[in-house]
Amino acid sequence: MEQRDIFLNISPLDHRYYLSNKEVHEQLGLYLSEQATITYCLKVEVALAKSLLSYMDFPKDKQEKLKHQLDEALLKVKPEDVYKEEEKTQHNIRALVNVLKQFVPDEAKPLVHLGATSVDILDTAFSMRIRDAVRNVVLPMLTELGTILSDRTIEEAETPQVGRTHGQHAVPITFGFALAEYTSRIGKSVQRIDAKSKTLCGKLAGAVGAYNATSMITADPEKLEESVLSMLDLSPSEHSTQLVEPEYLLELLLEINTCFGIIANLADDLRNLQRSEIGEVREEFGKDQVGSSTMPQKRNPWNSEHVKSLWKAFFPRVMTFFMDQISEHQRDLTNSASQRFIVEYVTGFSFAVKRMIKVLNSLRVVREKMQENLSFTGDMVLAEAAYILLALGGEPDAHEKIRTASLESEKTGKRLSQVLQQNPETWKRLETQFAKVMKGNAADFFSHPGKYTGIAAKKAKKTGEKYKKIMKEIRGGAI
Repeated sequence: MEQRDIFLNISPLDHRYYLSNKEVHEQLGLYLSEQATITYCLKVEVALAKSLLSYMDFPKDKQEKLKHQLDEALLKVKPEDVYKEEEKTQHNIRALVNVLKQFVPDEAKPLVHLGATSVDILDTAFSMRIRDAVRNVVLPMLTELGTILSDRTIEEAETPQVGRTHGQHAVPITFGFALAEYTSRIGKSVQRIDAKSKTLCGKLAGAVGAYNATSMITADPEKLEESVLSMLDLSPSEHSTQLVEPEYLLELLLEINTCFGIIANLADDLRNLQRSEIGEVREEFGKDQVGSSTMPQKRNPWNSEHVKSLWKAFFPRVMTFFMDQISEHQRDLTNSASQRFIVEYVTGFSFAVKRMIKVLNSLRVVREKMQENLSFTGDMVLAEAAYILLALGGEPDAHEKIRTASLESEKTGKRLSQVLQQNPETWKRLETQFAKVMKGNAADFFSHPGKYTGIAAKKAKKTGEKYKKIMKEIRGGAI
């Protein structure tokens, strides 16, 4: 086999990202590499030949012997031999069939590829490859990510943090509540990826999908198709042309892309929280890690940025997924090149998931900075609470009174509660209503903004516990 220096490879996936993701790269290679393409096509060819044995006049023991020999033949085919044969045939599947026949017993040779068209083999094999890559590599990583995120959500459920909308301080929440957003969104997306990976289909319906060739073999060609596909743990496409209906694969890829976007959104939030002027979380650096070639003090949020960058590189490929949905009449060849790059998309997504796992595992929560930022505007973050209490106390123009008070607070530098106390009637109404609703002291409440978090902690714990359980269930059934 030809050996090649990885630094001569063109795709960054095969040198830079290979070196930093060797384990994932090699796991995916079992399903997404060119060798895997040939191996899986051989699996389909062998399943077809084994199914056809039952339509021949072979004794039962002969059938079993031939099945065993067909399985052995599959293992003897080398990718380089198929490629060498393709130089002559200028046809990939015909080349694969010719090489396979060299290792198949004479009695079984007529059955190799009998009744099939190339795309019966290619589409069925591709469905198997993507299914197995998702279920054996991608889902275990996603459930690991979901579990870590669930754990961090529970751990930080009661850690006070200022909420933000439009980049401005809003009302207090908890950091666990902020993480729960992503725990929920990623958790549901993982569930959908799990479900859609089980719906990928294959076919053995012939050149235009009408079972013309296999109708010459049996009066029930759909039964033959089901027999072949059952060996491969696939169901038949409900209605094939020369192609499997493209929506099975398209919907899975779109859901993966949805998950990719959620992970990129999480990466954005985490890297923004690492800004010097915010500083609420930090990606821990290794002992010898360097943040800048010229500024020794720099500790850049590079892992989060890397996740976002991978998303930028791969999410536009969704356009191609949609374009591959269209094939003229029963089939054209306009997806022959573009579909080959789907494996790069799945690989890029996998690397992003792996990197986000690294971010969450090493993320340090700077609680004192969260408290400092929460207190940055004093008790102004409790303006909403003051308005609600005043309105519940019967004040018809409560919102305007608090708005005016907040403007004065900003102008004078006084705390909002101090401005409100300047109007004894307003403050008395607030105190009375607070005691009734919150069973406590209003002045103490306005001195501790972190107490105004609604049910953020409760929601965070509930969400974390829910999806931790779901991730465990999916992980148990994925492989």
